[in-house]
Amino acid sequence: MVKKDSLIKGTIILAAAAMVARVLGIFQRVPLEYAMDTVGQNAFGLANTVYLLLLTFATAGIPTTISKMVSERLELGREAEVKRIYGAAIRFGIIAGLVITALLLLVAPWYARLSHVPEATLAIRAIAPSLLLFPVIAMMRGYFQGRQFMTAGGVSQIVEQIARVATAVALVFALQGLGYDNKMMAAGGALGSVFGSVAAFAVMLWYAYKLRAGDSAAGIGGAASSSASQAGNGGPPVLRTTREIYNAIFRTSIPILLTAMTIQLIYFIDQTVLVPLSEWRFATATAKEWLAVLVTNAQSIAGIPPVLAIALSTSILPVIAAAFAAGDADRVRRQGMLAMRIALFSGMPVVLVLSVGAEAVNGLLFSSPAGSAIVALLTAGTIFQITMMTSNSILNGLSRQRTAMVHTLTGIAVKLALSFALTPFFGVYGLVAATSVCFIFVTVWNMTTIRKLTGVKVLGDRWAGFAATVLLIVAAGSAVIYYGLEWLAPLGWKWPYLIVTCLFGLIVGVAYPVLLLLFRVVRSEDVEGYPARIRKLLRPFVRLQGRANG
Repeated sequence: MVKKDSLIKGTIILAAAAMVARVLGIFQRVPLEYAMDTVGQNAFGLANTVYLLLLTFATAGIPTTISKMVSERLELGREAEVKRIYGAAIRFGIIAGLVITALLLLVAPWYARLSHVPEATLAIRAIAPSLLLFPVIAMMRGYFQGRQFMTAGGVSQIVEQIARVATAVALVFALQGLGYDNKMMAAGGALGSVFGSVAAFAVMLWYAYKLRAGDSAAGIGGAASSSASQAGNGGPPVLRTTREIYNAIFRTSIPILLTAMTIQLIYFIDQTVLVPLSEWRFATATAKEWLAVLVTNAQSIAGIPPVLAIALSTSILPVIAAAFAAGDADRVRRQGMLAMRIALFSGMPVVLVLSVGAEAVNGLLFSSPAGSAIVALLTAGTIFQITMMTSNSILNGLSRQRTAMVHTLTGIAVKLALSFALTPFFGVYGLVAATSVCFIFVTVWNMTTIRKLTGVKVLGDRWAGFAATVLLIVAAGSAVIYYGLEWLAPLGWKWPYLIVTCLFGLIVGVAYPVLLLLFRVVRSEDVEGYPARIRKLLRPFVRLQGRANG
């Protein structure tokens, strides 16, 4: 039998995979930004956003539901029922892949015209075939996550990104060398996702074979476990027929799907309305330059901070669901508090480096630091995206999917209203500010509900110390970025950006944990609950806290 991954181990596996995938994604965007002009960047960015939105629609709700259903039933010893659920999910994935691929091929010209980027039609159609396999891949990942075996999803994600990025970059530069225009180059870049989907599917098939072999050796899933599944040892109802399985899946997955689509739906809204709304006051050329920065620079960099939250949201749901199904309120509270603190403490330093240091990071990665204010504003808001995603997952684990859905849809309605009110006057800055307000709104509502249900308090009386830590680093970092870039400018090329980015990253890496301990945001008793390697890393800071408070 394949060994389960703990919450922290599962989170680390998924976070590492997601970080590698994100870095590779940025690696893809950087050469494409050098190779293509605004037309190509907008066409590729639009195709990628539509693809990610439909991919989320096809894969987010049901795999998360599968993960929850599998973890609950395994906790109660109902293995045969788990096998029926998995089979039904795979069949649905095959149908969903066919339908969504056909849909994207048909609507590509209409959406490209609606967004005032008609050059994107070919790129959108080129990316469509990748959706044939991804729904099945997602169902398999959801099943593995329910088994608390995160390695399969992590490895497949890395392999997928390597194949996608390598083929996309190679095709773009090959088409450029052959003299094709930016519209065709964008389509070549989009085609890389098809190769990524094939590579990811091959990896998941390999892990499925290994898991099946391990289960056979352990005697899992056979006739012996069938009686347990039929008996139903409490918890969720026993699902005996395919009809019952689909009813349960859709009843749970639709709220989860609508919640999971938030980020991609917001990006979809932003890219669709930015140019049309901005044209009321600003020149069309200016609006299209903003769009290029938003889809190429800002959204790429802003995708880095939530990486751990995405992994944490994926790994916490089956853990919370299993504890909730078993009626273990104390375990639910402890795991929920641990998840929120990991999300907040680990996300903030990355947000600080990328938002306060936006000019240096943007200048280092891309051809110029133009649009750094857009990058900074979008990235700063991701700390609330992180807390929103993690709290949504906790609510899903508590079987409060509809509650999370209502909170999220209300937040998106607020985002839409503010976007239409602010963008005509403030352009892209009003659009991005509306996004941050959405994240804050949903986070506050989620955490109020979670606290009532479980008693989870993220920081309690430690908020003042946490705020002081952040403000000190923002003040020091702003000075380092401003004066560092000015003093090092004579070095030329990328050296000022590289040196300042590394210096500020080092300052945050050292100062952040020290300040958290000095202000007693993280206390010695908290550290004792961390894994041994993390305790060893933090031990010098704990001793420093003891001397400061002695």
